[in-house]
Amino acid sequence: MPRLRTFGLVALYVGAQLVALLLALPFRSAGLATNANPNSPTSPLYLILVVVGASFAILWVSKRAGGLSALRWLILLGIAGSLAITLYATFGLVLPSPTYLGSTGTGEVLDLALPVALSTAVVMFLALLMSPEWWVVDGVGFVAAGSLIALLGISFGILPTFLLLIALAVYDAIAVYWTKHMLSLADVVTEMKLPILMVMPDAPGFDYTRRGSFKEQRRIPPEEREAVFMGLGDVVFPGILVVSAFVWLPTSVHLLGVGANLLVGLGAMAGSLCGYAVLMRLVAGGNAQAGLPLLNGGALAGYVVSYLLLFHSLGLGFSLSF
Repeated sequence: MPRLRTFGLVALYVGAQLVALLLALPFRSAGLATNANPNSPTSPLYLILVVVGASFAILWVSKRAGGLSALRWLILLGIAGSLAITLYATFGLVLPSPTYLGSTGTGEVLDLALPVALSTAVVMFLALLMSPEWWVVDGVGFVAAGSLIALLGISFGILPTFLLLIALAVYDAIAVYWTKHMLSLADVVTEMKLPILMVMPDAPGFDYTRRGSFKEQRRIPPEEREAVFMGLGDVVFPGILVVSAFVWLPTSVHLLGVGANLLVGLGAMAGSLCGYAVLMRLVAGGNAQAGLPLLNGGALAGYVVSYLLLFHSLGLGFSLSF
């Protein structure tokens, strides 16, 4: 497999999770967690229902007259709105704090993070709308993945994250190998050129707007294919455990002052990369593969091994509450 494909996807995969680690604590301090009870074992249920329901909803709408165009606009607006919120929180970390233009406590507030975030989100929206080249789709997907991993990682404790990753791995395997509707979904998403599916070509000049169909690439012999695809969920869901470990585990210090929580999170990332290596070997064979069984499974295994080595406990950091 050409180098750009291999190392490009690895860079997106690892980079998004590292960005999420940087954003996790600031997002938590800003109150952006989506779940009031992060240790409830039922808390991942709504996300699982959203993932499954959205898959079938996209397929159903795409088959209606004008559905594909309307769906693309709807998803693009949703992505832009979500990015505006998370970019506002992100830019708020590096730009000057909001200041009053009038006397103390009165007058209009100057908040530079807001216009910068809105402008960036609008630019990304327009780029996807007018020129959805592969690097545009991947760039927006990278930003979205980093933000989403951080948001979900601070929203789910260790046990709910385990349950979430296991459930989604099972669903992904069923959707790819049994019902095969995930393949149809990938066809629809590549037709709409949305950052729900990351694409990495074997040459920078690859024209995603004309030759980017997932269906067309599958018809070509493996050695002649111009690009490889990876679902955004394949990047996001294993990364949730990385951030969850960092946020929710004790910060006992190990190894040159590095917290055990971070080390376990990185262990989960290393485990998922082992799963990624196996996945890429299978993909090179030419058939579409379910990513989450290997990626989530590797992340879970990496977490368990790292936790046992550092905390010497079989509790695995689970905490249960209803």
